[in-house]
Amino acid sequence: MTVLRFCEKCGSLMIPKREENRVILVCPRCKNVEELRGTIEGYVHETHVLHKPSEKTIVIEEELKIGVKVKATCPECGYSEAYYWEVQTRSADEPTTAFFRCVRCGYTWREYG
Repeated sequence: MTVLRFCEKCGSLMIPKREENRVILVCPRCKNVEELRGTIEGYVHETHVLHKPSEKTIVIEEELKIGVKVKATCPECGYSEAYYWEVQTRSADEPTTAFFRCVRCGYTWREYG
């Protein structure tokens, strides 16, 4: 059975780390280092991120036709009307990407800003 070890200096949970051919315990807060007594068998360090229900990621599993209809020529079928929307696909300091979906054939294409 593994017993949790806490830092003698600040009280934080010590994290096992491999250093060359030995294992040490390192405090993530004050960087105190202790030699691991015994073996590393049974030592497991897991990190879990807990989210509030309001912070959960929303996953849209079905494709939605979004946006407004605009005049745009479909490169696939030549129809002159498409749905239009913009998405920030790159970093925040880059322009958005414009997406078009043909009203007739459903072909989707994009144009970079």
